[in-house]
Amino acid sequence: MFAILKKELQMFFATPIGYLVIAIFLMINGLFLWVFKGDFNILNAGFADLNSFFFITPWFFIFMIPAITMRTFSDEIRLGTIEIIKTKPISSWDIVIGKYLGSLLLILMALIPTLIYVYTISKLGATPENIDFGSIIGSYFGLLFLASSITAIGMWTSTLSNNQIVAFILGVAFSFFIFYGFEALNGIFSFEKIEINSLGLYARFVNIGRGVIDTKDLLYFLSITFLFLFFTKTNFDLKQ
Repeated sequence: MFAILKKELQMFFATPIGYLVIAIFLMINGLFLWVFKGDFNILNAGFADLNSFFFITPWFFIFMIPAITMRTFSDEIRLGTIEIIKTKPISSWDIVIGKYLGSLLLILMALIPTLIYVYTISKLGATPENIDFGSIIGSYFGLLFLASSITAIGMWTSTLSNNQIVAFILGVAFSFFIFYGFEALNGIFSFEKIEINSLGLYARFVNIGRGVIDTKDLLYFLSITFLFLFFTKTNFDLKQ
């Protein structure tokens, strides 16, 4: 597993992919939060908080993470190297988890520089360092759990096609639906006995963002992650 993880990270940073993903994520975030005039601009909001950052970042994840994961298995299928991997003395789970952790670590590396926003906001308030650190910590945990789930979804869609673009589009589509689809359905239809939005990632992310980390929300994120990793492993085993 660690050999696969190391190989994935080396592939990300041996080419411009890893650097571009991190740079583009930070640049777009920075432009929306500090430069572009609009609802997301922190300097124009009148409040020293990071609500704008935690609102737009999940939407960036829906496009950014499938862009990272689209090549994890589709390239192996296209090049025929998937058979070579299967001959290695490692289990299918080791391969899947190794590739998964490699992609997730790249996303974590992109998030770490954004911690400077926390420091900046803590100094911008009328009373320095008078911000809700509990909510910020909870929201960062929410982003990590959200990233873990979308990464698993992107890995699965990568096993569905040998074309990276198709894998990317499928990854975006499935990630969008599981993140916000149930929330949209809940707004369109009236469900008396069940809050259907609780089936989606958005509602769970918002719950954690309030600073209260509920066991139910953690189990939900872990279940989604494991489910799609299981789908990934199953499709990988079926590939000839």
